[in-house]
Amino acid sequence: MDFELPQAITDKLAELDAFIEAEIRPLERENARFFDHRREYYRTDWENDGAPSKEWRALLTEMERRADKAGHLRLCLPESCGGQAAGNLMNAAIREHLAAKGLGLHNDLQDENSVVGNFPIVPAIAKYGTADQQVYIEGIITGERHLSFALTEPRHGSDATWLETRAVRDGDHWVINGRKRWNSQVGRAQANLVFARTSGNPGEARGITAFIVPTDTPGHRIVMNHWTFNMPTDHSEVELKDVRVPDSAILHVEGEGLKIAMMFIHENRIRQAAGSVGAARYCIQEAVKYARERVLFGESLSSRQAIQFPLAELHAECEVIRNYVFRTAWKMDRQDPATMSDEVSICNYLANNLVCRAADFAMQVHGGLGYSRHMPFEHIYRHHRRYKITEGSEEVQKRRIAQKLFGFRGRRAE
Repeated sequence: MDFELPQAITDKLAELDAFIEAEIRPLERENARFFDHRREYYRTDWENDGAPSKEWRALLTEMERRADKAGHLRLCLPESCGGQAAGNLMNAAIREHLAAKGLGLHNDLQDENSVVGNFPIVPAIAKYGTADQQVYIEGIITGERHLSFALTEPRHGSDATWLETRAVRDGDHWVINGRKRWNSQVGRAQANLVFARTSGNPGEARGITAFIVPTDTPGHRIVMNHWTFNMPTDHSEVELKDVRVPDSAILHVEGEGLKIAMMFIHENRIRQAAGSVGAARYCIQEAVKYARERVLFGESLSSRQAIQFPLAELHAECEVIRNYVFRTAWKMDRQDPATMSDEVSICNYLANNLVCRAADFAMQVHGGLGYSRHMPFEHIYRHHRRYKITEGSEEVQKRRIAQKLFGFRGRRAE
């Protein structure tokens, strides 16, 4: 067994580091207000219900344009989308590495914008979309024709098979009624991927259909933005009232939309885990560095066992989880990820739990300065705290692990 990252991956990490220093860091320094203690203020359009400001969005777009020109942005996408199909291990290693560099334009947390793009819905469109629907692939990558994702509802999140949004056939059209919550990025999208029940009973996986609904369709309305722990917010509540779309709006086939949703979630869970481990590693390293430099009562703070032991424990956990994330990503490149969802869940819940504790203790080590927005730890904590809920809550991840552990089968396991 070889536990070293392949040479192709380490070479790519070095290439990305060089690109970031040459192209992205100068751009970041020119726009320091978006990254220092003022970041939340300047990133947010407070008069537009807390949405991302136009200036902030423009900066992210420019970063992605440069990354795309250099051949990095699409690295992990299928070749049919202009990517290099780099694989899950490459993707996980990159996300961990970039997050471990700390906050910056190279890997921003807000919309998961990165020099190596995270486009979890693109593979599903590439695999299941019609020729007309595949125009959204390039649109999502460039931001010129964005497609948002509408699964969660006011009364249903992790229990997605119980969603209440309904679509009823009317000739060769469908009429959709319902409400969606945490409909991320719909405010800048040209279309919304709406999941609605078209047949079957609540709780059944079959009978849910995915519809691509243009956001200017009559009856599709953004009600509000939910203001969140981290601002700006791009997480809307959307009302669907007698929204009428043709048969051609269906992505994949009628009644099999949950397959699309699960593909999206599997794409995201391992990536979130890798990013969380990297951010945890950054917090631990910065806390160790500060503890060595800080003198308290005439001695280095690092000489205190109350500082040593918690950081030693966090470091040990980080090393174990980091290697398990890489091992799981490696397996995902060799077998269907759906057959090992329990292992992905282990990565997800352990990594997301770790980063919150690491950021919290980094704040503690840095004292009052750590609590301030002049340091990055509060921002890291507030962002990664959401991952203990999104893409299936921490409790749902544990439930998936328990299902495999105890051999549950059938409808309850699904």
